[in-house]
Amino acid sequence: MDLVVRSDKVVTPSGVGHLDVAIAGEKIVAVAAPNSLTIPSGTRVVDAVGKIVIPGGIDPHVHCLWPNPNPDGSVGFTAPPAQVSRAALYGGTTTMVDFTGWEHGTTIPECLEKRKKDWDGKCFTDYAFHIRLAGGKPLPPDLYDQIAQAIKDGFPTFKMFTTDITPSRRGRLMLRFGDIWEVFKTLAANGGLAVIHAEDDDIVMHMYEKMIREGRVAFEHLAEAHNTLSEDLSFRRVIKLAGEVPGAVIYMMHVSADAGVQAIREARAKGQPVYGETLHQYMLYTSEDYKRPNGQIFHTYPSLKSKKDTDSLWQGTTDGTINTVATDEICCSLAIKVAGKLITDTVGGNAGVEPRVALMYTEMVEKRGYSLSRFVELISTNAARIMGLYPRKGAIASGSDADLTILDPALRRTIRKEDLHETDYTPWEGHQVGVWPKMTILRGKIVVEDGTFKGSESDGKLIKRRIASDILSGPSL
Repeated sequence: MDLVVRSDKVVTPSGVGHLDVAIAGEKIVAVAAPNSLTIPSGTRVVDAVGKIVIPGGIDPHVHCLWPNPNPDGSVGFTAPPAQVSRAALYGGTTTMVDFTGWEHGTTIPECLEKRKKDWDGKCFTDYAFHIRLAGGKPLPPDLYDQIAQAIKDGFPTFKMFTTDITPSRRGRLMLRFGDIWEVFKTLAANGGLAVIHAEDDDIVMHMYEKMIREGRVAFEHLAEAHNTLSEDLSFRRVIKLAGEVPGAVIYMMHVSADAGVQAIREARAKGQPVYGETLHQYMLYTSEDYKRPNGQIFHTYPSLKSKKDTDSLWQGTTDGTINTVATDEICCSLAIKVAGKLITDTVGGNAGVEPRVALMYTEMVEKRGYSLSRFVELISTNAARIMGLYPRKGAIASGSDADLTILDPALRRTIRKEDLHETDYTPWEGHQVGVWPKMTILRGKIVVEDGTFKGSESDGKLIKRRIASDILSGPSL
């Protein structure tokens, strides 16, 4: 043993207990009753009694070093993996899932190799990649064999858009439903999973044209373009299409509205393997927050919605309709985030990976009475299970990677941008949280302790994945 973590609140797959977690090298080698293990001389014992020990957080939806349109039409890039992953570790997240963008005229292997160079030796956390398929024109016939091979190579999740999101992106993102149908078939035949950004493009673009014509172009009106009707129509269409393909499994990203929650709930009740992700900003902010100073900081695509929608999202996290809480991390400066003033040029995403775990603990466990186990499922375990990382990640169990976060109630605080490590603003300014990580451990290495960072950019590893049969066969979460 190299390290033993002892606490009276260790959250394991079988519940919460007073346990010793023994670590050797990069793995957990035992989870046992206190003082029941023979601990070799020289082994460090971390006394975390009175604190909460959870598996490291997993954020299944981030965008590092990703093309990001600037308001002037030029293309910049979001913050690099090192910057975001360092902040993630401070906040108790040890694994992030980002994206590789496949473009027309390239191959999936080429895009993966290029993306690996952006991350290899440049990330403090472990990481994995979804593969995003570009739209704009029909998918080439030879792409389907590449998809099948990528799944075999450990990249089983593929992102597709049903909209171009904004007029400036027209012809770049949206896939035809016939192509989505064919991708579903390939994924189903090879054990893959589709991750979907679903909005109804006709409704979205119609609303942009209407609002521009009527002069209602300030960003405060974004919820009118990216509206609940769009989510209702698109979710139901995607779910229906997947239901026509035996074995098709879909993960609906950034569910923002009651309509999306209802569509997922109905599909799952019929036994269809559909999983739902929401974002912490959708759960805690509404479109009214756009009216606040620098209201752009709260925005991502699709837009924030109403109080009715946030209430439905919370209900979804209790009944299994919503399985994960992610960030849609877009880390940029405040100047870039608030430069766009219009419905056509507002930057999506925001900086949120660092406070996510503490925020969700506070909102779920302290304010709403969720169990510690349910909290851990929503910020770690379910993402690991759906994305093919479990039980290597997302569990405190013998044989799992020794990824641990120790949350300390004595470190409760008010979130301030000066105390964070992402960028020069936070949409969570002023929020009070009831815990903060005292220690973060990545594969057996203490990478943050008492606010001191001890990680290295060479610590992060690319994790290959395989989706488990129970996830593929039905709504098992």
